[in-house]
Amino acid sequence: MDKEKVILQNIKEFVVAAKREKDEDLFNSVSTLFFKALAISVDLFILKKEGYIPNNHTQRFKLLKDKYPVLYQILDKDFPIYQNSYRLKISKELVEVIENDLKKIIEITGLELN
Repeated sequence: MDKEKVILQNIKEFVVAAKREKDEDLFNSVSTLFFKALAISVDLFILKKEGYIPNNHTQRFKLLKDKYPVLYQILDKDFPIYQNSYRLKISKELVEVIENDLKKIIEITGLELN
């Protein structure tokens, strides 16, 4: 299976799992899953535009900051929520921020999740 299809399937899987966890009010898990979907969506965009996938968050953020500042701003704003999910209780409101930002990323990048 080609790389783009695998990434797209992973995005869908994280979104489905996030929505299921959201129904159970498991907001820390939801924030992690939506952030992963958001980051992987950006990776898919980078793959299509640049021909490769960044190896880590540092590479991803640097490329976005240099070449795609709108995407960088969204990811940079949400990254602390993802990091805090390891040690704090994440609220429903913060989960909704990431969920809405995922929708923005999908819209901006033109990804087709269907």
